[in-house]
Amino acid sequence: MATHNAGSAADDLSKLQIDDWASSAAPNLQKNLSLLSSEQVELAKMLLEMNQGHLFQHWPESGVEDDDKRAFFDQIARLNASYPGGLASYIKTARELLADSKAGKNPYEGFTPSVPSGEVLTFGEDNFVQFEDAGIREARKAAFVLVAGGLGERLGYNGIKVALPLESTTGTCFLQHYIESILALQESSCKLAQGEGPTEIPLAIMTSDDTYLRTKDLLEKNAYFGMKPSQIKLLKQEKVACLDDNDARLAVDPHNKYTIQTKPHGHGDVHSLLYSTGLLKEWHEAGRRWVLFFQDTNGLLFKAIPASLGVSAIKEYHVNSLAVPRKAKEAIGGITKLTHQDGRTMVINVEYNQLDPLLRATGHADGDVNCETGFSPFPGNINQLIFEIGPYLEELSKTGGSIKEFVNPKYKDSTKTAFKSSTRLECMMQDYPKTLPPSARVGFTVMDAWLAYAPVKNNPEDAAKVPKGNPYHSATSGEMAIYRANSLILRKVGVKVDEPVQQVFNGQEVDVWPRIVWKPKWGLTYSEIKSKVGGNCSITGKSTIVLKGKSINLENLALDGALVVDAVDGAEVKVGGSVHNAGWIIENVDFKDASVPEEVRIRGFKINKIEQVEKTYKEPGNYSN
Repeated sequence: MATHNAGSAADDLSKLQIDDWASSAAPNLQKNLSLLSSEQVELAKMLLEMNQGHLFQHWPESGVEDDDKRAFFDQIARLNASYPGGLASYIKTARELLADSKAGKNPYEGFTPSVPSGEVLTFGEDNFVQFEDAGIREARKAAFVLVAGGLGERLGYNGIKVALPLESTTGTCFLQHYIESILALQESSCKLAQGEGPTEIPLAIMTSDDTYLRTKDLLEKNAYFGMKPSQIKLLKQEKVACLDDNDARLAVDPHNKYTIQTKPHGHGDVHSLLYSTGLLKEWHEAGRRWVLFFQDTNGLLFKAIPASLGVSAIKEYHVNSLAVPRKAKEAIGGITKLTHQDGRTMVINVEYNQLDPLLRATGHADGDVNCETGFSPFPGNINQLIFEIGPYLEELSKTGGSIKEFVNPKYKDSTKTAFKSSTRLECMMQDYPKTLPPSARVGFTVMDAWLAYAPVKNNPEDAAKVPKGNPYHSATSGEMAIYRANSLILRKVGVKVDEPVQQVFNGQEVDVWPRIVWKPKWGLTYSEIKSKVGGNCSITGKSTIVLKGKSINLENLALDGALVVDAVDGAEVKVGGSVHNAGWIIENVDFKDASVPEEVRIRGFKINKIEQVEKTYKEPGNYSN
């Protein structure tokens, strides 16, 4: 085999030597060609053709550091294989985008913005309930994709973000909540379908080198949180090569001349991974109709999923972006219809700092302004997407899953000739519609932010600097949003819930509602929750209630304290009467106090469980108290 490789290398060497430019460009490489397999020589030729001869500039002669040289080509092979079209395509695209960036080219040149069509829903109204019911029916034909490639460092938390507790009352982590929500959807949907079509909803999780093993470990240690291991598929995105200059010369690691610097490519990689692994095709052949994409730390998302999926089904949207009302100029992208002078149209997310100037440049003198609703007519993108699988697979078969990329170099000065540090191409999953034909049905579903959107992405110090009135998007505000949403939902179905009190944690002023928490199987939809609440129920501001069970009915409950109800499936429980105790108290924590666990510190509070009533039902049957 070694002889064959050496022979192939010699053949390729003769080919390279024909080209005077190639031999002068990388003499050090030529001295080492005998080390390389024929495949590696082909990669070397590609690099030289793409003007990457600098990579071999410091290579010593054959016999010195040979293992490092082979490792270099192993990395090149990985970078080449993981990018649609290979490394040459990556470099070519990079040069084009870097030239556009240097020239200050406007990516929306020739486009006129307008408000796209979509559904605006209000929780509990008739059309909301109809869409929710339709969504539950469709759920068994869906697959979910969680984009979870990031660590929690930006939050001040060193673990993977999906391991972070959603709330402190039960300590349930994000991944557990997501899986239990999918299982609850699965059960409700299959019950309606009565044996038709798929019976299990799959979950794909896109991880990275940083998160793959820790995500796998979290699942295995917790028995996949009740899901069958066969339902979950872990995908891993690779990083992309960094670029040193406007010529897209690949950046060498300053600490290792045989390693290319790499950085994450962005969550847009999810499309190529679903396509290249064959997972999307597998889902389609199994009769699945929808794929739902969501990100790692939005604890409210599944409250919005059933109605949004119902909108996709009834409106027959190929692409449905979940959105929330946004104030004009608010720092969140706006979903916008763009029409080009040549007739092309697309409905995409336009970043807030691009939307206002784009409107001003196309005849809207005031730019992005609030309309009569008090909000901008361009709804706020929250990066939760629903695609119809058939058209999606058809489109990816043309593109291989590649997404329109962008580059954001940090220049040293106004000449834009040198970078402060290496850059790379990036892509975002919400940019998928940029390649769609005009016939594609692309819409949106808007719901109130209190119901659908409370991401956890800022650390305490950054959150404390947020201007008053703007969302903190921290672990503190994310947890308080769970209690607010559950309080407002119970109010909507007739429970008297006290007004919140304002408190400050980690420098953030938040509304503290009663700590109301339930497992997804207790209530996923408005109708389901409404059916489990009767009579005159009330919950005071200091109270905590935790509902862990499918068939727990609240009837004339007056709660002033803490109540935990845990019931196995098959236990029909009626909870009522007066419950009064000292309850669970929220106590401040200093986020700089290293004696406190990170996941507690970043919230700025802990829960002191002083006194509670616990009702546990371990056997099926009917219970009333």
